[in-house]
Amino acid sequence: MAETIDLSVLWENASVAVRLVQIAAYKDFEENARRFGQAPRYYGLLGMIEANPGLSQTQLAGYLHLVRASIVPILDKLSADGLVERRLDPKDKRVRRLWLTPNGRKLMSKLSVVAQQHETRMFAGFSKGEKQALLQLLKRANANLSRSHEALESVA
Repeated sequence: MAETIDLSVLWENASVAVRLVQIAAYKDFEENARRFGQAPRYYGLLGMIEANPGLSQTQLAGYLHLVRASIVPILDKLSADGLVERRLDPKDKRVRRLWLTPNGRKLMSKLSVVAQQHETRMFAGFSKGEKQALLQLLKRANANLSRSHEALESVA
């Protein structure tokens, strides 16, 4: 006899639900992009650099809600793999700015195809409007949490 498991607890709290979907999305994308090595796990990060050439490491860490120290080893790896180039800021030698290399741009072109296929699977049965509404709601939630985090930092 099959045991009935109550899964409603996973969908009663938005943070838990978002994390559950994030895990499922990450697994799907990673499984379908495995042939590209470890780079797919950094697709969002690489996309930020691609869209914002010359972005500083500190800016990138902030936008991704990471502490600067945690992003350095990731960038070390991506740089060693020939995907990201770091350059000193000519006005402030303490600042490192980021660019994709030609190999990084080539990889992003290939990963973008895999990402589009992933999006198609993830949003099957959604209208374009539903997908856009979900993305806007997530963007608002992210902004709320960013403001909350900034407020906590200013008190500390």
